[in-house]
Amino acid sequence: MSVPQLNDEHRGEEILAVFDTAFGELLAADPAAFRVKFRKMAASAFAFYRGTAALFYHDLDAEKRGGPYLDDRTSRVWIHGDLHAENFGTYMDSNGRLVFNVNDFDEAYVGPFTWDIKRFAASVALIGYAKALSDEQITELVQVYAGAYRERIHALATGAKSDEVPPFTLDTADGPLLGALRTARSLTRFELLDSMTEIRDFERRFAPGGGSIELDAATRYKVLAAFDGYLETLPESSLDRPDSYRVKDVVGRRGIGIGSAGLPSYNILLEGNSDALENDVVIYIKQAQTPAVSRHITDAAIRDYFQHEGHRTVISQRALQAHADPWLGWTELGGTGQLVAEVSPYAVDLDWSDIDDPEEIAAVVADLGRATATMHAAADDQSGESLVPFSTERAIDAAIAADEDGFAGLLVDFAHSYGARARADHQTFVDLFRNGRIPGL
Repeated sequence: MSVPQLNDEHRGEEILAVFDTAFGELLAADPAAFRVKFRKMAASAFAFYRGTAALFYHDLDAEKRGGPYLDDRTSRVWIHGDLHAENFGTYMDSNGRLVFNVNDFDEAYVGPFTWDIKRFAASVALIGYAKALSDEQITELVQVYAGAYRERIHALATGAKSDEVPPFTLDTADGPLLGALRTARSLTRFELLDSMTEIRDFERRFAPGGGSIELDAATRYKVLAAFDGYLETLPESSLDRPDSYRVKDVVGRRGIGIGSAGLPSYNILLEGNSDALENDVVIYIKQAQTPAVSRHITDAAIRDYFQHEGHRTVISQRALQAHADPWLGWTELGGTGQLVAEVSPYAVDLDWSDIDDPEEIAAVVADLGRATATMHAAADDQSGESLVPFSTERAIDAAIAADEDGFAGLLVDFAHSYGARARADHQTFVDLFRNGRIPGL
């Protein structure tokens, strides 16, 4: 990717315009949450990059008209939408197995597969720069990612058996991925419940404080009505024990993280799969957001496939993630699409803070390349959704095979150029923020 040379003032105005489109309504509704979000983004170029998927796709906009490795099929696959090096971690799948894989599907959509891998490659450049790796070392890391992705896609496209490309589990993972899985295994539902709830009059209830907001009767009624609608979106297999869905308590919350600033949400305490209080389950209902990539995909068939953003998030995650959270579903609240999922006690994100040795970084990046390919391959004509009615791994494999030698080079060039842009944009953003130039704050 060639990065246009813009002066700081011009680029600053461009960043502000993108922010207004992406965040304007939410920022106006809750400027305090965005002050927290933007302070977190100001901390580092990588934190800024994490919070600015909208800017990333604005910059890639021209590629929607074509690009290397893109054709009618590879431009129209399920993509994660915010694939960076920190959006990987553990989850308990519907079979009760701890898996390390891609997580956080809030930005998922249908678009060019190269947008995912370019976004990841640029994040590698930013992490490498922050760890004082040389440009040559960063190049090698991106080449490792490209090679691992290519190898796994080809294996899946040519009919490799599932035991030849197993998921990352306690039995198959190693290094930091195994460390994350072991940490997740050491966590318990009791610890999660203890941090959020208390037992009053022989029943579990949410504890006051800790960011929870007590609801008035009218809001509580609306949330419970939305919960009833959510139950209708669950697979039949999730309803084996109807008592599991008995509501014990409801509280409000407000997102202040980098990705959820200003989004209203609610936690619901449920009975779980037995009468034992330690098996209670906490789910959340969160207003789903418009994915950044969707503003640059004009295909009406894709847009019209989804009832609302909550439906889009869940359908995308179920397509991209094998054996997804059995509590995953959608609903509407106040006419707005909502995502519903479990507050999992077994979620552990990949922690890059202690991954410093170049060889160890390369091993992790290779594993994440394999995970990316497996995710792209899962979401196709076998996923149960009709939006992508072909084998994505075969389409991607054929596209890369047409120019095998150029694939890694494409990602390397993009990683360096967009990494440099993101570092410069971060400084521009910090200057805008600290000088009061962001409207509404």
